[in-house]
Amino acid sequence: MPPEPPYLTIAAEIRRRVHAGELAPGDRVPSTRAITREWGVAMATATKALAALRQEGLVRVEPGVGTVVVNPGRGAGTTPLTQSRIVRAALALADAEGLNALTMRRVATTLNTSTMALYRHVPGKAELVRLISDAACGEVPLGPVPADWRTGLERGARWLRGVYTRHRWMAHAMASFTRPVATPNAMRYTEWILRSLRGTPLSSTDKLHAHLLIFAYIQGLSMANDLEEQARQDTGISDGEWMEQNEPRFDAIQAAGQYPELAAVTSGGGFGLDLEALFEFGLRRTLDGIAAMIDETSG
Repeated sequence: MPPEPPYLTIAAEIRRRVHAGELAPGDRVPSTRAITREWGVAMATATKALAALRQEGLVRVEPGVGTVVVNPGRGAGTTPLTQSRIVRAALALADAEGLNALTMRRVATTLNTSTMALYRHVPGKAELVRLISDAACGEVPLGPVPADWRTGLERGARWLRGVYTRHRWMAHAMASFTRPVATPNAMRYTEWILRSLRGTPLSSTDKLHAHLLIFAYIQGLSMANDLEEQARQDTGISDGEWMEQNEPRFDAIQAAGQYPELAAVTSGGGFGLDLEALFEFGLRRTLDGIAAMIDETSG
């Protein structure tokens, strides 16, 4: 008989702790990070273990708290089901496991209710994703628009970067340019950026292009951030460990001498790619380009 998958072994141990009273109703169970530390498994394995416990109704995601043990005596109707509760639960689930894990059934399990009950408040997953995207964009206010256009664009860019950093799934939810997600808070950001450019001589088209250029830049880097984190979860190894394993392959390719410029800028080990440093570099250069366009238009 093949050995039991690691995630089932972990789920069985957490289940044992619940049944033994070591974890009482309402107590937080080990998080995915705690599971990776305690059992020495990849993040993906830890996620599967908690998912298995949620599927059987033993635990649920409590927004703002984490994954907790379900109270067996708590009925589905104890707390009124509202769209706001559904959105909070869905947001927590998407933050913990990503958009692929977000389904109406999973959210219903989290809220200890039926899937059909959710449909009375939210018509389906597409609308649910729109609602949690709007909630994510509404967490932190943008504040007043600065008088200086460059300060405004930089502040807006950092605000958007913060939204994507707190909610990595947003890079996927907001990915379409020709079919944008229509949410009040996302449109408020667009309005804020355009107000920052109001005093410049740029045309309406140039202002929209400047806005979309900054959005595309942050979107691309945020997608890379999400892919990097997903790779770390799937493989269970750090970026440094991955590079150490693959460095001989890169060295062998460069040894043929066909990439002299690449070898020149990376030799000596002085360069280490950091996505935050790349963000700062790219933001400055993007704003420099907009500034040059404003100067040309002014002339």
